[in-house]
Amino acid sequence: MAKKIKGLPKNAYTELKAGEKYKPIIPADKPVLEITRRSVLWGLFMAVLFSAAAAFLGLKIGTVFEAAIPIAILAIGLSSMYRKRRNTILENVIIQSIGATSGAVVAGAIFTLPAIFILGLDEKIGIDILKLFLIALFGGFLGILFLVPFRRYFVADMHGKFPFPEATATTEILVTGEKGGKQAKTLLLAAIFASVMDFLIYTFHTWSEIITTRMFAFGTTLADKAKMVFKVDILASITGLGYIIGIRYSAIIVAGSFVSWFVLVPLVAHFGEMGALSAEQIFVDYVRNIGIGAIAMAGIMGIIKSSKVIINAFTSGLKEMIEKRKTGASTKKEVRTDKDIKMSNIIIFSLILAVVIFLFFRFSILAPLGEAWKLSLVALLVVIVISFLFTSVAARAIAIVGMNPVSGMTLMTLILSSVILVAFGLSGDYGMLAALLIGGVVCTALSNAGAFITDLKIGYWIGATPWNQERFKFLGTLVSAFTVTLVIILLNNAYGFVKTAEHDNPFAAPQANAMAAVLKTLMSTEAIPWILFGVGILFALILEMTQIPTLAFALGMYLPQELTVPLVIGGSISYFLVKSSKDEKLGRARKDKGTLIASGFIAGGAIMGVIAAIIKNIGLEKTLSLGWDQKPFAEPVAVAAFTLVLGYLIFVSRRAEKE
Repeated sequence: MAKKIKGLPKNAYTELKAGEKYKPIIPADKPVLEITRRSVLWGLFMAVLFSAAAAFLGLKIGTVFEAAIPIAILAIGLSSMYRKRRNTILENVIIQSIGATSGAVVAGAIFTLPAIFILGLDEKIGIDILKLFLIALFGGFLGILFLVPFRRYFVADMHGKFPFPEATATTEILVTGEKGGKQAKTLLLAAIFASVMDFLIYTFHTWSEIITTRMFAFGTTLADKAKMVFKVDILASITGLGYIIGIRYSAIIVAGSFVSWFVLVPLVAHFGEMGALSAEQIFVDYVRNIGIGAIAMAGIMGIIKSSKVIINAFTSGLKEMIEKRKTGASTKKEVRTDKDIKMSNIIIFSLILAVVIFLFFRFSILAPLGEAWKLSLVALLVVIVISFLFTSVAARAIAIVGMNPVSGMTLMTLILSSVILVAFGLSGDYGMLAALLIGGVVCTALSNAGAFITDLKIGYWIGATPWNQERFKFLGTLVSAFTVTLVIILLNNAYGFVKTAEHDNPFAAPQANAMAAVLKTLMSTEAIPWILFGVGILFALILEMTQIPTLAFALGMYLPQELTVPLVIGGSISYFLVKSSKDEKLGRARKDKGTLIASGFIAGGAIMGVIAAIIKNIGLEKTLSLGWDQKPFAEPVAVAAFTLVLGYLIFVSRRAEKE
């Protein structure tokens, strides 16, 4: 039995006084198992599992959940599987660090790569799974290489000056691991429950996935005449995501959705005299473009507001590196808890990766074009310069608020690279593809870098070896890049990202659609709905004046209503659980248990969605389908099923007081 770990030192979260040092709970001179077969294999398993779940939900909703906390809980729970020797806390740090690569790589990939399919570039030019995988892989590797030189500055030199919200929560879970087995059991049971419920919808089509007011006579009349319809998707994974997001942001998202569906759709129908079109058709053909304009403007404003942070982060990191060289820090005796990948190796690996990226652009993407060497060099320079400049920005954003403005920085990258490529004579389909791939590398680099600083801070507090976290982060990135690429291909084949005769219910992929719209504007001769984009831009500017989180509202304007309503239902449950008792600690305990259940809903439901996509791709869906979702009783039964999902979340969470 492993010796019980004491809590974090008192100065873990406070600034250090002159001469004071932080001592992690595992001292540098204490030999504790860290890199083992079980820690690496479980970490890779978590990377695959949560990459698939995050990709599914990210493409459906536009929000990628962070997997660090559920992975930490599962890592502790796994210890109970081993009777002879439980996992050490440093083994759990490695499991969490490798597994948490999932959300970072997924966010980078799904914001850009689906735009290739949205623009039809996969058919016009030819993009296979290997090329998509390499884009995600290159970006992920760059993010690690560019962050390592900043590690000491962010996690040690700035000790106590940054709150690191997610790292704090995850560290507390790892340190107070005596409840880990019970917590993991709660999460796993919730995942099994959500898997069964969502699988009955996806594959067997036992009842309807979406509840609408059309199930009532007055609802049908309202939808036909006023073009107003209320819709709810009952998937457990979406409700779980709403719980994690919380009431504030989920309410803002649904407010944006209500503006689109209950204000703009009826207005367009009335003044456009579109009585023959359904509310859904008006939304897809017209109103959704307003949401795209708002999302794009929200990204640009995010960069403008972060400009000061960008400058400070870059100059601070550069200053730290220069001072370290002047003081000869590298000549000091190296201790285990301060050991990084050597700077010489970072430089060598970065140069090798730069050459590989250059050759990839030259021979895999731009080969048919004249002056391909010059264009490939331009693409490489944009990737390297922007990735390096914004790496510290991503890390600082995560350290301060726990959120990475990666979508805004990627949008700016796309605009900048498009302008540069057009100046060098590259536009049209190849220009859009080159810009997207540049954006894909940069987006994944910044996302991975931002998330990795959380893992390194966790390791710093507990006493892990940075060198181990850094080198095995490459392995986690490799696995996550392959998984997310596979999921993107599967979902595109099964559902698509744009509405066609073959795909009547495509995945929303809001960020990728916004990126595609921007590229069409800059590089294509296609007709652009400027008026609709312009209205969205004005919406975003007005929201900024009122200090409403613009991106959340814009996402709501773009997403189908049925995907936003369950978010606010989940967020409301989270809020009311906290308020369910006058005892503040009891209310918090209920909310925390609900977080475990919601995480299980997300993981189980989303993974089942990926499995359903595989079943659809291999042609088994029609064989397994019962077809009951098309029966008159489909929606009433769906109401009962959704009530069961909500009841499970509320009832089990409230039982926290009995434990």
